Amino acid sequence: MKTQKSQTPQIKIESQAQYVPEESNPDQTYYFFSYKIRITNSGDQGAQLMSRHWVITDSLGRHEEVRGPGVVGLQPQIPPGQSFEYESACPLTTPTGTMKGSYSMVAENGDHFEVEIPEFYLVCPTSLH
Repeated sequence: MKTQKSQTPQIKIESQAQYVPEESNPDQTYYFFSYKIRITNSGDQGAQLMSRHWVITDSLGRHEEVRGPGVVGLQPQIPPGQSFEYESACPLTTPTGTMKGSYSMVAENGDHFEVEIPEFYLVCPTSLH
């Protein structure tokens, strides 16, 4: 699991993804991946994650976009010097793919800003030769 990182002036994003064989069925072209995201506020004021935008791409170049409020049903407040971590999952119909996107956030002072989620890879180990 390689950790990908991105940093804005006050928010750092770290991601880790892994293949979940017990939830996958390659014979039915169903590959299941879990991922963990850590969002760290290194700024001097709190920030709230309001919404997410994901771009999921499979190995055939097919894109799926996912937009919605918060993450895993939450719109977390992240105080200065603190982190928020969550886990989620993504199924694909190919053994490899990528995810990237952004979070829309609002600072305590009311400023709205976007935080890039750097691209990370979804890879079934048996797809590597």
